[in-house]
Amino acid sequence: MSKKQQKNVWASEINDIIRGICGGFLFGVPLLYTMEVWWVGSLAKPQLIMMAIAVTFIVVFLLNRTEGFRKRRHTLRPYEALTDSVEAIAIGIVCSSFVLFLLREITLESPLQEALGKIVFESVPFALGVALANQFLGDNQNSTPEPNNSPKYRQNGLRATFDDLGATLIGATVIAFNIAPTDEISMLAAANSPPGLLAMIAASLIISYGIVFQAGFSDQQKRRQQKGIFQRPSSETIMSYLVSLVASAFMLWFFQKLTFDDPWRMWLEHTILLGLPATIGGAAGRLAI
Repeated sequence: MSKKQQKNVWASEINDIIRGICGGFLFGVPLLYTMEVWWVGSLAKPQLIMMAIAVTFIVVFLLNRTEGFRKRRHTLRPYEALTDSVEAIAIGIVCSSFVLFLLREITLESPLQEALGKIVFESVPFALGVALANQFLGDNQNSTPEPNNSPKYRQNGLRATFDDLGATLIGATVIAFNIAPTDEISMLAAANSPPGLLAMIAASLIISYGIVFQAGFSDQQKRRQQKGIFQRPSSETIMSYLVSLVASAFMLWFFQKLTFDDPWRMWLEHTILLGLPATIGGAAGRLAI
């Protein structure tokens, strides 16, 4: 294999992994904000943890037999579905571990069995999202990017911007609306710190950018061609994140989790923590238009 071919193989592998990670976040983040799952995981016995892994593997294997998270043009052979299933579960475990550390639901001081139980139970929806990555947000392999001078892309820049911001707002609301009225945000805010909040902001921006511009979902090239005021990938990601934060703050106020008498720091902490699922929902909303 030549160096060029080897480079293409690695580039394709990295792109597949990014797609799987983004699919996992789209599917798995809402459940990460559910204290009942934390409790079940923290109390789970080793036998139950092993059973959860086995059941997840079977479901992920069946999902991978249909398509999976890799861009293949042929039907997966059984051994390919097998290796992809192992990789999907590994991606789910890594992603759920990362977010649980970010939320400080597990720390280096956490008992091993408690941490392992939380990671495994939270990794289930992540692994399912990895296996479903191409199916629920896959792009059309037969589609070709339209030229920049086509009627679709000659639309007014302001209109395109409002379309994106509206889609971000809708997606953020759909994902975060069920999380905002719960007590989880307050619990997580009490355990977090300024460095943790900065890490949460960085993770939100990186995941949003990856979903929309790197994972290859839903005509990614057309997203880059779309006209608008903030249509460069970096500026669109930042603006959409700000919109998601505004939506998060409004939802927290709407459900009386925050009031105007609360200090600004409390608003900031709660909004940033809810901003992660809201940003992921906003990214999915932008893909849908």
